[in-house]
Amino acid sequence: MSSALSGKTVAFLVATEGIEQVELTEPWRAVQEAGGTPRLVSTEEGEVQAFDHLDKADAFPVDETVAQADPASYDALVLPGGVANPDALRTDAGAVAFAKHFFDAGKPVAAICHAPWTLVEAGVLQGRRLASWPSLQTDIRNAGGTWVDEEVVVDADGPNVLVSSRNPDDLPAFTRALVEEFAR
Repeated sequence: MSSALSGKTVAFLVATEGIEQVELTEPWRAVQEAGGTPRLVSTEEGEVQAFDHLDKADAFPVDETVAQADPASYDALVLPGGVANPDALRTDAGAVAFAKHFFDAGKPVAAICHAPWTLVEAGVLQGRRLASWPSLQTDIRNAGGTWVDEEVVVDADGPNVLVSSRNPDDLPAFTRALVEEFAR
């Protein structure tokens, strides 16, 4: 096990359902294998329901809610995708504020697939370059970002580092980049 993230705690912000399971579990495993501590932060207590595309998959226990969580106690943020997950997060003021905190504090953020919807709502994409699921490109451009069709994008031009990828096929590159950037 690597110790690149030893002593670092990483928030995984999700809604109560609609999380693309592999976009949660693969980065989670990468953080653990690098010696970090992942914690599941959600809009409600209990469990969250993940999906394998449109089919129900596993449920995962929530460590704390956005109302309970102090974003200052986290070193980095991961935003998994799934269509319903970020769509629900972007309508929750507490979740949007939690995500925005990482930009305001200059902490690294990683977002995959549909996850940038939450960042669009947080108003943090002005001048940023990122990848996502193709259907988000107009939203990203309208939020002042530059959408690109690349496996992984590491944008360090803003107040923090933003790692982004398009879809589950990009997970190997996405997890390598987020561990490398979170370790800095």
